[in-house]
Amino acid sequence: MKGQGVVLLCVLPLVLGQEKDFSWDGPGQTLAPDPINPCLTDQNSCGCCVMQKKKWELEQYLNSSMNTLEDLLARAQNTLRNIRDNRVAFSVGLTDRRRCIGPLRTVTNLVYQSIFINIGEAYNSSTGVFTVPRSGVYNLAFTVFSDAGSPGASLAVCASIRKNGVALTALREIYGQDQEDQATAVLLAQLSAGDHITIGLQAGCWICDDQNHYNTFSGFLLYATE
Repeated sequence: MKGQGVVLLCVLPLVLGQEKDFSWDGPGQTLAPDPINPCLTDQNSCGCCVMQKKKWELEQYLNSSMNTLEDLLARAQNTLRNIRDNRVAFSVGLTDRRRCIGPLRTVTNLVYQSIFINIGEAYNSSTGVFTVPRSGVYNLAFTVFSDAGSPGASLAVCASIRKNGVALTALREIYGQDQEDQATAVLLAQLSAGDHITIGLQAGCWICDDQNHYNTFSGFLLYATE
């Protein structure tokens, strides 16, 4: 019995002193030392491994957050770009000086030369044509004014707003009771990109204007339908 105790005491230090390789992947697996991350193969580095894991989780979270922020930024920029693209508006007056146009024998496009606003540069002050830049629903309006010149003289105020040469709506005042008269029309219209919108002075009619801008033509995009 005494001899067995001696043998046990001799073997125990060998067992306790034997070095074993441990892996965090499971028992019995041995991994080569990682020069970049040595704590994965070091059994005494549990705290280091926990820190390494937390660091990795934090990196994943930050990367995910950055991707989400970049996606939100891209959406915001796209929305802002769409808003800017949808900004179409113009408002113009006929002239800045005393001037009368008509009467003429045929329908004539009026050229409004006094620009109040022209966002999107879709109105051409040289031709009087508003070229629709984007398909959508537009608000259009025009006001016409005329002066007969003297009481009792004939007065003929008549004009139409036209899409590609075809009248959408018209104003017509012809009588001899007033020396001056003015009328306004407002409408909503579904327009396509490339449509030409003009104001046509009807045959036999005339309008007058000065720096007070009695005759105006305006329009803006309510919403795009593209």
